[in-house]
Amino acid sequence: MIELEGVSKTYAKSAKKAVDGLSLIIPNGKIFGFLGPNGAGKTTTIRLATGSLSPDEGRISIDGCSMAENPLEAKKKIGFVQDNPELFNRLKAHEYLDFIADVFGVPTGERRKAVEDYASRFELSDVLASSIGSLSRGMKQKLSIMASLIHDPPIWILDEPMVGLDPEAAFQLKEIMRERTLAGKCVFFSTHVMEVAEKVCDELAIIVVGRIVFSGSMTELKAQGGRDESLESLFLNLVDSERGEERP
Repeated sequence: MIELEGVSKTYAKSAKKAVDGLSLIIPNGKIFGFLGPNGAGKTTTIRLATGSLSPDEGRISIDGCSMAENPLEAKKKIGFVQDNPELFNRLKAHEYLDFIADVFGVPTGERRKAVEDYASRFELSDVLASSIGSLSRGMKQKLSIMASLIHDPPIWILDEPMVGLDPEAAFQLKEIMRERTLAGKCVFFSTHVMEVAEKVCDELAIIVVGRIVFSGSMTELKAQGGRDESLESLFLNLVDSERGEERP
C-alpha cells in the first residue's frame, strides 16, 4: 500500500505548487491508474512516492514504512519504471540486470529465474548479451520493466509504461500487472491512454493542477458524472469543470 497524506511540492523557480495538499491511498491487490493532463503533477507525485523527490510538507508511507524516517527500507519495497528509460548504455543488458539484482541483494538462483522468465515473455532472450546502447527504445523499455521486477517488490510504480512498447509487450505488461495484484501486491501507474486505463484499472485517480479531483472506481466516476460515458469523455468533462471551462 502507498499512502500520501497532505503532500505538497513547489519547485525552486516556480511560485505555483506542482502538487498541492495531495492525499491518496493506493491499496494492495488492485491496479491503480493515475490520470491527468500534461503538467498536472503526475510525474511529480510519482517521484515523491518513490523518494526521488522530497515533499515540502506531508507524509509518505510505503507498505507501512515512512519514506522520511526510513528511506532506504521504503525504497527497497519499490520497483520503479520511469517514463524515459535512462540506462547505462555501455553495459550489456545482462550486466545491467545483475547490477540491479546486486543492489537489492537478490540471490543468484532467484535472479536467473526472474531474468529467464521475463526475458522470454518480453522476447529479449536473444539480446541479453548486447550492449544497452544498441537496443531500440522499445527494448530499453522492456529491460527497464524487467529490472524493476527482479527483486519481486511489493510495490510496483510505473510512469507511462506503455510508451514505446509493441502490442505483444503491452499485453504482457498488463498480464504481469494483473498477476501481481492477484498476489496481493500494489500496482500504481500513470497513463495518457484512456482505453488502457478503462480496461485495466480497478481504481483510478485524476489529478488537475496539482490536486486530486477524483479517486475511486469507474463505476463511482460514472455515478459522479451522472452519465454512462467513456472514461475519455468523463475525464475531459472533469478536467474542464476543474478549470472552469465548458466543453461543447
